[in-house]
Amino acid sequence: MALLEVENLHTYYGKIHALKGISLTVEEGEIVTLIGGNGAGKTTTLNTISGIVRCSEGRVLLADEDITHLPPHVIVERGVVQAPEGRKIFQRLTVLENLEMGAYARQDPHGIAQDLEFVFHTFPRLKEREKQFGGTLSGGEQQMLAIGRALMGRPRVLLLDEPSMGLAPLLVLDIFRIIKYLNEHGTTILLVEQNALMALAVAHRGYVLQTGNIILSDEAAALRENEMVRAAYLGEH
Repeated sequence: MALLEVENLHTYYGKIHALKGISLTVEEGEIVTLIGGNGAGKTTTLNTISGIVRCSEGRVLLADEDITHLPPHVIVERGVVQAPEGRKIFQRLTVLENLEMGAYARQDPHGIAQDLEFVFHTFPRLKEREKQFGGTLSGGEQQMLAIGRALMGRPRVLLLDEPSMGLAPLLVLDIFRIIKYLNEHGTTILLVEQNALMALAVAHRGYVLQTGNIILSDEAAALRENEMVRAAYLGEH
């Protein structure tokens, strides 16, 4: 039984058919990546799983529980937590307050304190800036904060949407090192990422999306060697 299972998702924006029967699975302890070009449906897939966008057909199962029609805040409480594209941190809250917002649904002060310690251990720069306002952080620090805030929800599945977007190459390496570290410490991750080369380097498996359809799925190592993937997404011809 997969930890997260998506079955035949169809999602529309008005008359635009954005997802055309997406099906995928994420096993406990995996990093699974979705790769594809702009407009392929990657972010829509995450937002549909999160309940931010409603599907017209299909199901989302978490450990065999149907969460398809639950409100987004209840889906977070169930353990599906998203670090969104563009970070969307609270600019006028401090780093510490942003992290505390990530734990808003929890009632376990001891566990929250433990997770805060883990986040500060994982992102030492956030500890250094815990009293600084989110809006004054660099792009890389804001990305760390967005991931840290999601971790404070103690996710069973962490949804990461374009975590390397807009970051300098050295910071991109940092972010992917952290993604791998989180997975090694027990976090199951569904990763949407335009940097397909980096995504496939850390993922166990991957799915290739094109105009709302999954056109290919395989082990990450096999996708890295696939000629179509190399030509279309890895910049190799």
